[in-house]
Amino acid sequence: MDEVGGLLDGKAVAAKVRDEVAADVGRLRASGLVPGLATVLIGHDPASAVYVRNKRRACEAVGIASFSFELAADVDQAALVALIDSLNARDDIHGILVQLPLPRHLDTNKLIEGLSPTKDVDGLHPLSQGLLVAGRPGLRPCTPLGVMRLLEETGRDLAGLRAVVVGRSLLVGKPVGLLLLERNATVTLCHSKTHDLADEVGRADIVVAAIGRARAIPGDWIRCGAIVIDVGINRIDDGLVGDVDFESARTRASWITPVPGGVGPMTIAMLLANTVRAAAAIQARA
Repeated sequence: MDEVGGLLDGKAVAAKVRDEVAADVGRLRASGLVPGLATVLIGHDPASAVYVRNKRRACEAVGIASFSFELAADVDQAALVALIDSLNARDDIHGILVQLPLPRHLDTNKLIEGLSPTKDVDGLHPLSQGLLVAGRPGLRPCTPLGVMRLLEETGRDLAGLRAVVVGRSLLVGKPVGLLLLERNATVTLCHSKTHDLADEVGRADIVVAAIGRARAIPGDWIRCGAIVIDVGINRIDDGLVGDVDFESARTRASWITPVPGGVGPMTIAMLLANTVRAAAAIQARA
C-alpha cells in the first residue's frame, strides 16, 4: 500500500503548467503569433467577476493577449449571438470563454453551439464533446484536464486501476470518465440514483468527487491507498470545503487534493494551455 496522506498541491502543479504555457507562448510569439483569449461576462455576479479577473491576470502573466467583454444582465440573445459571431471571425482571438451560468432568459445551449469549435477552449461545444467520445484530438474541458494532470503528478500508471467518478455533469463527471478511459482505467460513473455509493467508492483505486455537496463522501468510505481528487467547492460556516471529508480521508488516501488549493487552480492553468493549443492548431491550418 502507498504511504497515506500525500498532498496533491494544485497551486504548485498549476505553476508548472503556467511555466510550460509561457514557454509555448514564447515560441508562438517568435513565429509572429500572439495567442488571444476572449472572456465574456454577463451580469454582475461578484464570484464570476473575480474568476474572470483572475483569468485575465493569468493570461497577462504568461503572455497571452486578453480581451474582456462585460455585458449587462438583461442583454438579449441576439446581441450576445452577434458578439460571439464577431469573436469567431477575429484573427487575433484564438479562444473564447463565456462565463457560466448565464441569466435565465438566455439559451445557454444555443450560445455554446454558436461558438467556433476551434475556439471552444472550455470544450463544451457538441463537436468538442463528440471528439472526446470518439477519442479523437480536440479541445477538452478545463477542469477535467486539470484532474488528469493532477493524477499524472502521482506517478501512478492508471491502466487497469478502478476509478469511481461521483457526479455525471457535462462540465466534469462525464468528461473525466472519458479521459480516464483514454488512460485505460476501469471507470464507474456514479450519481444521485446510484445504489450503495459507499460500496462503489470503497472499491476504487481512484475517486473523483464532483457532486457539489459538502463533505458528502466520508473518509471511511475511502479504500486505503486510493487517490482522491476532490472537485467540489462548497461554502459552509467553516469556510470552503470539498465534497470529501478531507481530514478523515487523508488518513486513508495515498494522495488527496485539498479544498481550496487543489483542482481549482488547475482549471485556469488548463484554460491557458487550451488557448495556446487552439492558437497553434489555427496557425497550423492557415
